[in-house]
Amino acid sequence: VQLQASGGGLVQAGESLRLSCAASGRTLSSGIMAWFRQAPGKEREFVAGLRWGSIILYYADSVQGRFTISRDNAKTTVYLQMNRLKPEDTAVYYCAANTDYGGTLYSKEDYEYHYWGQGTQVTVSS
Repeated sequence: VQLQASGGGLVQAGESLRLSCAASGRTLSSGIMAWFRQAPGKEREFVAGLRWGSIILYYADSVQGRFTISRDNAKTTVYLQMNRLKPEDTAVYYCAANTDYGGTLYSKEDYEYHYWGQGTQVTVSS
């Protein structure tokens, strides 16, 4: 599976962006997918995730109510709609997948994900 993240950019606080993660090599119909981010000097952190076959979506507390993760019906693209962006959302955003995840629900641990996109920069100015 190859993942290609896109949609980052420079915006002002309060504005919105939508990130896309396009998969190639196979459709994404099993396992888990997530968005992570890494700000300069900080560890990579979980942002949002989903499990294929489940309607439940998962969010970090810091983005709950502002960000929405979704998928397309063709199961080839996962999105992250980011609203009311804040300067502290500035980071490189990565999409990740584990197509064979056998755990319960989902995982917010980056080591559980086998496939990673290249990252897309999101910069929010105040």
